[in-house]
Amino acid sequence: MSQFINAKEDLVTEALDGVLAASGGALSRLDGYPHIKVVFRSDWDKSKVALVSGGGSGHEPAHAGFVGKGMLTAAVCGEVFASPSVEAVLAGILAVTGEAGCLLIVKNYTGDRLNFGLAAERARALGRRVEMVVVDDDIALPHLPQPRGVAGTLFVHKIAGALAEEGADLAAVTQTAKDVIAKVASIGMSLDTCTIPGSLKEARIGEGKAELGLGIHGEPGIEQVDFSGAVAAMGTVVEKLKGHATGDVVAIVNNLGSTTPLEMSVLTHAMTEAGLAQHIIGPAPLMTSLDMHGFSVSIMEATPGELDALKAAVTLPAWPGLKAIVAPPVVALPDGLTPIEPIPSENPRTRAIIQNVTDLLISAEADLNTLDAKSGDGDTGSTLATAARALQARLDHMPLADLTQLFPALGNELSQTMGGSSGVILAIYFNAAGDACANGASVQGALADGLARVSQVGGASVGDRTMIDALAPALSALPEGIAAAAAAARAGADSTANIHRAKAGRAAYVPEENLKGHNDPGAEAVALLFGALAKEMGT
Repeated sequence: MSQFINAKEDLVTEALDGVLAASGGALSRLDGYPHIKVVFRSDWDKSKVALVSGGGSGHEPAHAGFVGKGMLTAAVCGEVFASPSVEAVLAGILAVTGEAGCLLIVKNYTGDRLNFGLAAERARALGRRVEMVVVDDDIALPHLPQPRGVAGTLFVHKIAGALAEEGADLAAVTQTAKDVIAKVASIGMSLDTCTIPGSLKEARIGEGKAELGLGIHGEPGIEQVDFSGAVAAMGTVVEKLKGHATGDVVAIVNNLGSTTPLEMSVLTHAMTEAGLAQHIIGPAPLMTSLDMHGFSVSIMEATPGELDALKAAVTLPAWPGLKAIVAPPVVALPDGLTPIEPIPSENPRTRAIIQNVTDLLISAEADLNTLDAKSGDGDTGSTLATAARALQARLDHMPLADLTQLFPALGNELSQTMGGSSGVILAIYFNAAGDACANGASVQGALADGLARVSQVGGASVGDRTMIDALAPALSALPEGIAAAAAAARAGADSTANIHRAKAGRAAYVPEENLKGHNDPGAEAVALLFGALAKEMGT
């Protein structure tokens, strides 16, 4: 898999220098590359308790992304998924520790415990006051005597960081960190493993499966479970976390690396619906696992003082802040936007035609998506199928016996249920046809008026590689019968495979070689519709 890196050996140092360059001078580093990679606050004056954390890289924005006022004083970074050396940790301690002392916040991995622990001993021998806490929040393996430290570590960073910023002494900061650690529980789930730079990706999670409880270094989880959607995935995680925190619960919803913001919002909705917590941090990438397509949830019961510490403002772009979980506020539509409901009427023939045409669009969803992927974003089939399903659900409310009402009713329905430009185009089309029909035009004339309006507003015409290439010839041939119209629509759609430069629509942005030999998906949909009409009307 290609990645935006240069030499693997320079990955971490180049990444850290990128963070420093974009910090506006807020962050500095020790001159110890490549073996000593320590990022610390540029404004640090050693008058308060220093907080030092770190570990292997690959978990960004942790840990360097949380160095700043109110959180970490310094981050000691190792290579990808590798603990920093004793010398690197000691350098970090010595760089930021003054009379007030230093607290090391360490995730419970053997390498981190050993290297940070020995560095603490050496720092004490040099006269520094150093304490160390170990975070063990992962509940994936309940019988493990040494649970791993994962994203729940961020609770410790934030709460202890707020207390240290207020000037609390080392004993108070350390005890608070221990109190938080005792209450934190975390577990994650992923659809895929991560890609370690310079190594082949391990493909152990099969299609249709998700792994529960995997580690932030890509370690296998407790089990693989069937994947059936975001609600079920989050439900599994919530069930594991239940009982680990009660009362006023805060949840960190963490993106493990490559889960899209859209997916994270869906997962967040599922978590809030489950009633797991009253407050939330995220969703955001906070402690990632390179490009892992997964998420984790960390929870803790917070005291009023801890809530205040979590709410305390920091100027760190990576920290999303604490928010109360609320029911989504919903406000009524402004006057004039609520569509006028048509007066329902029945016409079995019209109902059957609409039913069959919409069935066709639903069945063609995958084929049209595949075709659209050649020239667009691969969603034409889904867009049409979504609108078709919505239209079927509204048939009982449609004025099926009156075309002057049916055409605008179709336009209004499609404008609400069909996304992208397609819904707008068809809304314009049917509303214009309805106006023409109400003014006495024949069905053929009304449909032609609709096409003229679409061309006028959208700027497309025959030859531009759009649905018009099939619709225009079909309407021209309609006086000869529906079979002739269907044949013309098919010929028009097929002609778009030879139009290598689109002049309208999303295909206009696509290289010519991607379009060669492929019908325009909108034109193809029109051809399919007229074919279905011809079949339905018995010709």
